[in-house]
Amino acid sequence: MKHSVLVTFDSMRYPNTGFFSFGKSLGEAMITQNKGRYRLYYYVHKRATYLFGRKVSLVYLSKLHKLFFPEPKRFELIHFTDQYCRLRPQKVKGKKILTIHDINPVHEQTKPSKKMEKYFSKLRGYINACDKIVTISHFVAKDILKYFPEAEGKVSVIYNGADQLQVTEGHTPKYQPKKAFLYTIGVVAPKKNFHVLPPLLVGNDYELIIAGIETAYKSVIMEEAKKFGVVDRVKITGPISEDDKAWYYKNCEAFVFPSIAEGFGLPVLEAMHFGKPVFLSTHTSLPEIGGDAAFYFENFEPEAMQSAFAKGMETFKNNGMQQKVITHAMQFDWQETARQYLKLYDECLGL
Repeated sequence: MKHSVLVTFDSMRYPNTGFFSFGKSLGEAMITQNKGRYRLYYYVHKRATYLFGRKVSLVYLSKLHKLFFPEPKRFELIHFTDQYCRLRPQKVKGKKILTIHDINPVHEQTKPSKKMEKYFSKLRGYINACDKIVTISHFVAKDILKYFPEAEGKVSVIYNGADQLQVTEGHTPKYQPKKAFLYTIGVVAPKKNFHVLPPLLVGNDYELIIAGIETAYKSVIMEEAKKFGVVDRVKITGPISEDDKAWYYKNCEAFVFPSIAEGFGLPVLEAMHFGKPVFLSTHTSLPEIGGDAAFYFENFEPEAMQSAFAKGMETFKNNGMQQKVITHAMQFDWQETARQYLKLYDECLGL
């Protein structure tokens, strides 16, 4: 008899987010790699726009599940694919695996101490309730063991994959740049650090395209653009379609990602699949994911960033780095990620 496994994807409710991309890609790869081994069930939000073509059985989130989950012994293994799942590990029986994407509040340092205490207490409860903990980078694994030493012996690292996006023939984005452009994507929030990018437009004719869900932080970016006299060449598009995203990756001069808090950094590899020069901060997991195929901003002073960008572009061109960048990205494969998770399921169930 096949073992029943519940995999939570309820954080996929909102498109244009990292959890949506992660869930869609991992969920589809799990279906492909499972090959009938397990009876898979996906835990999803009722209002989710993507339901995996109903190729697996679905269990729908209910607000009542925070208090009571019917048939708590129904599943022999539950995989919580992110640390924000609405179904709490304490409410179900069976073996439990928790994937932790990051503990970014530690690095953002924006939460007051009482909120941080509550955050740590909740996460500690989840960690203690689970048999295995997966992190999506070695950086996050080190963070977990630093702040939750009781997780020693439970933690393993499984890298995310990275989709090779395709540009639909003849497609043009809703906003088409008029000049050569730099590109970045992510929720337009302080941790993404996008406001340090406008100085890269000084002394050239580039546009800067920033795509993602907007917040009040947008005004900080535009104030910096105004200060450097490039406000007419900075475009914040808001959320974009998958076709637009692929078009921007394919046609940009470079991908720039100065984030200060990332558990992985999926857009970095998506850009690399197009053979683009990629410029990153040295913070959190980004050097681990970008490796020696990326260039780095050692600090965010305008002149230092301009120098790093100019040198990186020259090195990329002179050394013909396009193939190196593509090869690096191809190491991160969702099918392999799914195989590693299924192997962990076997291990957890003693198979």
